[in-house]
Amino acid sequence: MVKRAYKPERLQPHKSLRRHARAGAVPEFDRLIHERIRLGIVSALAVNDALTFNELRDLLATTDGNLSVHARKLEEAGYVSCTKGYQGRVPRTEYKITASGRRALERYLREMEALIEAMKLDD
Repeated sequence: MVKRAYKPERLQPHKSLRRHARAGAVPEFDRLIHERIRLGIVSALAVNDALTFNELRDLLATTDGNLSVHARKLEEAGYVSCTKGYQGRVPRTEYKITASGRRALERYLREMEALIEAMKLDD
């Protein structure tokens, strides 16, 4: 069963990020994760031990080509690992998030939370 939501523990935003966000400066997000499909991949993998290519494709409602390109970028960055094999005679590609990928996702979420909180303070 594929889990759909990633709920990180409540993380404290970095003080300098909060200060910059209040000053109107937008933080430099990890552009590798910030893209919608890649964020979906690492988020889905963060709450599942592993997902196959087909499971990710269906979960993210994307095409084979699109998923392949984005997954490869994450793999090259060391954020996900990819294992290729066979299940019977059918090729099977499985993805897992790496420790580096988990840290990058948590950092990204902290930055987003800080930006959101700073915007609330401006109201």
